Amino acid sequence: MHSHALVGAQGPGMVDIAWMVIVGDAVHNFTDGLAIGAAFSTGISGGLSTTIAVFCHELPHELGDFAALIQAGMDVRRAVKFNLLSAVFSYLGMVLGIVVGQNTVDVTPWVFTLTAGIFLYVALVDMLPEMLRSPSNGRHERHLRQFLGENLGLLLGAGVMLCIALFEDQLLFDYSY
Repeated sequence: MHSHALVGAQGPGMVDIAWMVIVGDAVHNFTDGLAIGAAFSTGISGGLSTTIAVFCHELPHELGDFAALIQAGMDVRRAVKFNLLSAVFSYLGMVLGIVVGQNTVDVTPWVFTLTAGIFLYVALVDMLPEMLRSPSNGRHERHLRQFLGENLGLLLGAGVMLCIALFEDQLLFDYSY
């Protein structure tokens, strides 16, 4: 695909942003897959809790990437295609995470450390500046709702992960099918 196909009303500078979003999302999805694969190689409950955690952070992340691609001048169909293409990298990462987690001794904690570091980096570089930006045009009510919504989401996610951690030994899985 030629880069001029991405140029929309925003101009050629936005093309670079679109490609940064696509490539960054592919790398991010790959590390998500690594974490999921490594977690499943240690056990079902760890794999499920990691999958739930990744899903909870990926849903808003992918919507944000989609919006960034649309803002960069892509049409909806092309933005969906590129989001799906970058999602394939999570499956590649998952396969690698399972293979490495099952065939290599003591690598799984390093995979978790790497992915946790990437998650923190994304949170601090991408989301924190956006959250700290002051409201403009006197829209304090909207800013307060956004703040409360973000914190409610954070608390809900922490609560789900706490429940999984507390009750993971009581989860029963039937493998007799």
